[in-house]
Amino acid sequence: MQAAYFSSILDRRSPPVNDITPLHTIFGINHEFFEFPGKNSLHSLMNLTLFQEIVNYRPEKGTCYLPTIAYYLIIKQVVDLHTHSTASDGSFTPSALMEEAAKRGLSAIALTDHDTIGGLQEAEKAAGEQGIRFIPGIELEIICNSEAGGEFHLLGLGIWRPSPGFSAAVDYLMHRREERNLEILEKMNMAGVTASYDEIKAHAGGDPVHTIGRPHFASFLVKRKIVKNREQAFSRYLGRGKPFYMPKIGLEFERAATVIKESGGIAVLAHPMSLYVAWGRLPALIENLKERGLDGLEAWHPTTKVSSCRRLEDLGKRLGLLVTAGSDFHGETRPGRKLGITAGEKKIEDVFFQAFCEKAAAPGLDLKSR
Repeated sequence: MQAAYFSSILDRRSPPVNDITPLHTIFGINHEFFEFPGKNSLHSLMNLTLFQEIVNYRPEKGTCYLPTIAYYLIIKQVVDLHTHSTASDGSFTPSALMEEAAKRGLSAIALTDHDTIGGLQEAEKAAGEQGIRFIPGIELEIICNSEAGGEFHLLGLGIWRPSPGFSAAVDYLMHRREERNLEILEKMNMAGVTASYDEIKAHAGGDPVHTIGRPHFASFLVKRKIVKNREQAFSRYLGRGKPFYMPKIGLEFERAATVIKESGGIAVLAHPMSLYVAWGRLPALIENLKERGLDGLEAWHPTTKVSSCRRLEDLGKRLGLLVTAGSDFHGETRPGRKLGITAGEKKIEDVFFQAFCEKAAAPGLDLKSR
């Protein structure tokens, strides 16, 4: 079996190499996604969508170099179906996020900022320039009646053509979010922490399309040296039951699911364990949501235990829901999360993207590879 068999899949050519050429320089991707089985292992790796015939490798000081005996380099395609940019509470601009995704070797990515699609146009353009397949998305706040204080977020994956109803729903969320922000600001000022709303907005880059939320208030408190870091800002001032806390405003689930579908998207329950619903009740709740319009389940999320992720995946498959995986990447604002990596340091494989494509039958997507 020859690498030429997949030449139509990988529209990228390696530069000339020599005895000291790092592999991640040749392919322009992060070497942490490389695997190096011997060529006799290829028959068991047919599920992988890319491979390239190369010469022998030898690890040296953490980097792989090329001398001259034939082996195979297997590159697992890595994707990510849940990320954030500066359009909401991430630290990377949409363009910079796509550049980082390319460095990390991602072949497909969804941008799912909170309650806004303000970063999608920039991200889609940048993704195209980087040769990455792009899914326009959003993460909507949903009214949560959990007595345990959970949160209910709904991913909309594939917002190809935002409907008038979708735009109205997002405008409503942005308006209510603005009201909430001003109430938080008033609490701060009454407590002696003097600030203007423009100062808070500056921590979101000052762009009017960006969503302002508690993370930006947290950044302000850090800058003022009132707290040491953003985590302390939430634990002391902005978290539930704290002096500056104001409850979130969300959409009714049915309305959110409807406007996502009207816009060509798929409605996916984000990080289900954040609902704070016991396992004894969770399957029935998710089944009820499916009957009311739920299409998918984010089974794999970095804040969830691997054992729970497996249970969620099994549950999603049993209910006929799309099963997704994401990193919920935010950049520096949540440094423990990595693009293309989910619970248990698991790489998010292309199978999740392919499943999305099959479910969505989305226009304009190249279902092969970049």
